Amino acid sequence: MKVSYNWLKDYLKCDLNPQQVADAMTSIGIEVDGVEEQEAVEGGLANVVVAEVLTCEPHPDSDHLHVTTVNDGGAEPVQVVCGAPNVAAGQKVLFAQIGAVLPGDFKIKKSKIRGVESFGMICAEDELGIGTSHAGIMVLPADAKVGTPAKEYLKLETSAVIEYEITANRVDAASHWGVARDLYAYLKLNNIPCELCKPSVDAFKEGAGAGIPVEVLDSKGAPRYTGITVKGIKVGPSPEWLQKKLESIGSRPINNIVDISNFVLFELGQPLHTFDASKIEGGKVIVRRAAAGDTIKTLDGVERKLAATDMVIANASAPMCIAGVFGGEESGVTENTVDVFVESAYFDPASIRKTSKSQTLQTDASFRYERGADPEVPLFALKRAVLLIQECAGGTVTGGIQEVYPEKISRAAIDLDYNRIESFIGKKIGHDVIENILGWLQYDFVSKSADGAKVLAPSYMIDVTRECDVVEEILRIYGYNNIELPRHMKMSVNATPSPQPEAVRNGISNFLAANGFTEIMNNSLTKGDYYEKLKTFPADHCVRIVNPLSQDLNVLRQTLILSGLEVVAYNVNRQIGSMKTFEYGSVYQRLPEKNGETLEGYEEHQCFTLMITGTPDKSWRTDAGKSSYYQLKGYLELLLKRFGADIYQLWNEPAPADIFSEGMIYKLPGKGQQLAMMGTVNPSLAKRFGVKQPVFAAEINWKVLFELVKRDKVAFKELPKFPEVRRDLALLLDESVTYEQLRAAAFKQSKGLLKQVGLFDVYRGDKIPAGKKQYALSFVIQDLEKTLTDQDTERLMERLLTTFQAQFGAQLR
Repeated sequence: MKVSYNWLKDYLKCDLNPQQVADAMTSIGIEVDGVEEQEAVEGGLANVVVAEVLTCEPHPDSDHLHVTTVNDGGAEPVQVVCGAPNVAAGQKVLFAQIGAVLPGDFKIKKSKIRGVESFGMICAEDELGIGTSHAGIMVLPADAKVGTPAKEYLKLETSAVIEYEITANRVDAASHWGVARDLYAYLKLNNIPCELCKPSVDAFKEGAGAGIPVEVLDSKGAPRYTGITVKGIKVGPSPEWLQKKLESIGSRPINNIVDISNFVLFELGQPLHTFDASKIEGGKVIVRRAAAGDTIKTLDGVERKLAATDMVIANASAPMCIAGVFGGEESGVTENTVDVFVESAYFDPASIRKTSKSQTLQTDASFRYERGADPEVPLFALKRAVLLIQECAGGTVTGGIQEVYPEKISRAAIDLDYNRIESFIGKKIGHDVIENILGWLQYDFVSKSADGAKVLAPSYMIDVTRECDVVEEILRIYGYNNIELPRHMKMSVNATPSPQPEAVRNGISNFLAANGFTEIMNNSLTKGDYYEKLKTFPADHCVRIVNPLSQDLNVLRQTLILSGLEVVAYNVNRQIGSMKTFEYGSVYQRLPEKNGETLEGYEEHQCFTLMITGTPDKSWRTDAGKSSYYQLKGYLELLLKRFGADIYQLWNEPAPADIFSEGMIYKLPGKGQQLAMMGTVNPSLAKRFGVKQPVFAAEINWKVLFELVKRDKVAFKELPKFPEVRRDLALLLDESVTYEQLRAAAFKQSKGLLKQVGLFDVYRGDKIPAGKKQYALSFVIQDLEKTLTDQDTERLMERLLTTFQAQFGAQLR
């Protein structure tokens, strides 16, 4: 958002420079992003000075060029070749020295023109950007002082534009008048001379005859509507002053009528709309909700289908514009327009916001209306616009102001206790200071007492309804920096839970990042269509948004896996086929009642999701291995082990087939709480996202994992003094026997000597009977009390083999 410094000073007379104004704005809660200086002429005519032509002779090799000597105030005159027919000795001119940059990025350099050197340029009006004439050079009066900068001589002003941001509740500062009003209170408090000058509309007069009548069919959507008819206008370019004001804040001038609407918008913060009166069929303006089947072609040329909740301004047959959002192409002002109907209204903020979002239209008008415009400004703004139309386009007011305002919007009445206010502030600033600030901010005092008052909040302050809101306004003007910190501060110290959830989450993130994973972040809002064919996360369990920004963001996600697939698809489509990602975030579900018949209640919990896919780039140092189910399982196992969970002590069951083509669900023993699920993402699911390569994913329930972390007790013991022994066994087993069963049986028989079991080979094929497989297992054996002998090791290995043979029918290979 922008305000012009010069434009702002039309309403606030003060001696502050642009930077001081910007600093004051930031101090009162209008955060300034920057101050940009704007020259009246591009480049500010730097290195262009008043000069005198001392001599003027014909060019020896041209019948239209002249060779002159020019005094530009320097130590020596300079030679200049000039092609203007009116150049002559004794003239005072504007001279562009070497190094000057004229409008259009035209750089003045030393040159040679038909064999004669030239050290600058004597300028015409159009070359300087201050006129359109190119008939000859610009000749100045004889009293012009040589060496005077052109900017100073021409009295070109340097303007400044202040760019700033406002919070959603400060739409009152979205205009020059709104900023001036706040600054006035700040300057008065700090005893800086200033004057607040509101534009006058005293010259406004209603006309004779009958104007176009107004009928409001939905006063809830349009609590206040005003309009007036002006006939006999002439549409054309705006006067220079109006064009410059709009251009200074980046608004493109269109014509005088449209420009006046924009001018009042940026001056007062009140959106207006002007209709071509000849396009109002039936001779009546009707304010209503859109009817079934209503469409409108808006000013951007788009045919839009309207919803029944959309407010429209209509004539007898069709909508003319989307109320408070965007105008219609058919009813807009053109160069042939002679009579107009000018609208100034207050629309319901919720209604405008809903229409703006559903139609995906964000305009200057909707920005202000949906945040809450001032309901008392429409009439003043209408009069202001009419006076400007008469000034810039002529015309005569026909009839009186048409106003529909069935129920006056009341201002908030607030009881104030000055002592309590000072307690909130933390400093006794004085009751008179409180009253002065409120008066400068245009609060009205209904009654006063020694220690308080009853006030009416200004109509432009939509969010001021309680005493604490008033405290905020007082502090904003008084200045938070002016509240000294007390010498003694009291605070409560809360016991920190151990372990700290945030520290554990960061530890998990750091662990994954150290293992080559990249953290991703996705929107919690996602597309409801993703869940239509899923059984694990059914569509009727989605938490749906009542008024979604778009159909792509209409539900809250039930799982992080689907948004992770979006990331995979995005990267694969950009030639990044190999990646390892993780995400931490919330997931949401509607919960069924206990009888399972209806859905009621909601659940939110957090998850970690890991995803790997593709083949890493080849390197001379390492072999590039493809991503696999077992690679992801290894990462999951390491992660759980790092935080005190042994994956082999968890219950497991097959993962849901609609999410994974193969995979496992891991649950806590006893309660059966689901800790994680992992596997190969079902190719049909991946294909819905445009992903053709295998993707492997794991989703960990953070709440359940943290419960495991809390149970984990870290103990320290000294390093072993005695060596470990490694042995291998190759076993022929039935296909039904799992590695997990063998591992559990081995540890049960080891009596504390077995430290590690590993599966380093699985073989099926030649010389292996049908229904059989070969496992190659490794065993790490160690006694913490002594060095193991060969006999000790062999006895243990024999016990293990006997166990495998007895329990699983294993055969030694």
